[in-house]
Amino acid sequence: MKIFVIPCESKEKSIAVLPSVITVLLEAGIKPLLTEAAAEQCAESRAECLDADAAISVCDMLMTIGGDGMILKWGKRAAPAGKPVIGINTGRVGFMTAVDSDELDKLKALADGMYTLSRRMMLTAEHTCGGEVRQLTALNDVVLFKESGSKLPEFEVRINGALVNRVRADGLIFSTPTGSTAYALAAGGPIIEPTVECIQMTALCAHTLLNRPMIFGAGDVVSVDHIPYEGSRVYMSVDGSGGTELSPDDSLVIKRSPIHLNIAEVGVRSFFTNVGEKLMTPLK
Repeated sequence: MKIFVIPCESKEKSIAVLPSVITVLLEAGIKPLLTEAAAEQCAESRAECLDADAAISVCDMLMTIGGDGMILKWGKRAAPAGKPVIGINTGRVGFMTAVDSDELDKLKALADGMYTLSRRMMLTAEHTCGGEVRQLTALNDVVLFKESGSKLPEFEVRINGALVNRVRADGLIFSTPTGSTAYALAAGGPIIEPTVECIQMTALCAHTLLNRPMIFGAGDVVSVDHIPYEGSRVYMSVDGSGGTELSPDDSLVIKRSPIHLNIAEVGVRSFFTNVGEKLMTPLK
């Protein structure tokens, strides 16, 4: 078995735990792969060094060391290649990660195939501007938000061509079930079990007393238009990155992606255990 190990190279804790991860994998008979940059940063010579594209093509699994952001980043490269991802948490919450940095012995189960795969739906955001079409893939969410300090724009949302909502708000979040525990949760959206397939819409600070999150079918096609007010400007972010400005004449369509990501899990830890330990504990 070959595993492409990817530390967050900008975080000291992630680099510090990398040699221990390599040791555990080698003891289990797993061949670790690293990029040369990662290997040089921690003076690790026991792993085979390849560039990222080559490592993804030959590995059986990707292993990120960091937080959920690493899974968001590398999951988009793993999914088209049909490779699963497993995460080691050295960040704060690490909701999608399988093990914490003090539980590395659990990784030995990978060699015996003692792991499960959680299939995660993804979204495609199709942005058309001036006749040019750009497609972006999201594991968590597609977020529309107004420029700081500007007036509230009005958003029109259609499902399969039928108008379902018109609302003035700071923005809208369109999330996968995986993303329901991220920004959408902070905005008042429901927690959705991650293997359920649907599209969730949650408004940001809507100027109405009647606003509620909405759940659409996974096969629905969502189209969004916005009407500016007194020069308000709207931007789009995908999985927390980027800030593409949307013109009122642009077209934005959000739908289920044709690809999905498999997230590997070890042990008996359940999604609802994570909810209780990582999301509810700070509230107690």
